[in-house]
Amino acid sequence: MNEQARHLYVVAEHFEGKLRPVTMELIGKAHELAEASGEKVHAVLIGENVEDLAQDLIAVGADVVHYLTASELKEYSTEGYTYALERLCREVQPAAILIGATHNGRDLAPRLSARLQCGVVADCTDIKMDAETRSLTWTRPALGGNILADIICPKHRPQMGTVRPNVFPKPVPDSSRKGHVEKRAIEIPEGTIRTRRTNYEQVPQEEVNLEDVEIIISGGRGMGSAEAFRKLHTLARKLDGTVAASRAAVDAGWEPSIHQVGQTGKNVGPKIYFAFGISGAIQHLAGISGADMVVAINKDPQAPIFQRADYGIVGDVHIVLEEMLAQLEED
Repeated sequence: MNEQARHLYVVAEHFEGKLRPVTMELIGKAHELAEASGEKVHAVLIGENVEDLAQDLIAVGADVVHYLTASELKEYSTEGYTYALERLCREVQPAAILIGATHNGRDLAPRLSARLQCGVVADCTDIKMDAETRSLTWTRPALGGNILADIICPKHRPQMGTVRPNVFPKPVPDSSRKGHVEKRAIEIPEGTIRTRRTNYEQVPQEEVNLEDVEIIISGGRGMGSAEAFRKLHTLARKLDGTVAASRAAVDAGWEPSIHQVGQTGKNVGPKIYFAFGISGAIQHLAGISGADMVVAINKDPQAPIFQRADYGIVGDVHIVLEEMLAQLEED
């Protein structure tokens, strides 16, 4: 093990001039771990003309921000980001690297781990640290979400993992917090980046990233059919929300897998989560742990979902759904 490896590094992800929520969640968790071990939190910000985001990272817990900039890094690319991160890591020798389990993060982490010849634990839902050894324990779902596996990397550094969005709370920003920004101009050798983005197309509202929406209308096996799910889509449009589904509903073919919530789907943290006909299996409850409010509708008064719900309605989901649509029509 490299005894010189120190500190926790978080790869910051941003889009259209704003930090992704998962980045702030990871900074907050890294700050918690670092306080217990005497380490520091370093954020890695990659891009062009995004230096203003460095203070946002400091405000939520970063002690040092490494700003890696080049015109070729204006947009995300696997080769460009990997090259920049590899150069930084070989210089600073981080003890651990935390990356959000987003589309970009899941693309970047395995490439970087191969370059650094270290492992990577994917789709983690928790992280703990041994303060004495500074070894991390990464927790992730395994065997289809039926168990949780604890994985450690005691002999190699850096320790690396991707972490699902919405499993850790976002820290409250403190604009008065002080930190250090290290700006590094990166020279990308010609031919390093072999792909380029030719176009960006905004997806329809109902296809947006579930991790970023404020209202989710979710259905489970109790909905009974794809036709019933179409009514959930109607409700979602009226409430400016997005439709999600349990694994049972996805397996039945009523909703695409991109809308699945749970340990084998996505972790979500909306302001309101409506659960129509969802019993509340532990795998599903793990996926909604970040929700501010849960409203459950189920005909079974003993359904586990009611233990998580802030508000519950015991009744036929179809009748309740029709009544909600009727009330919205009147308004």
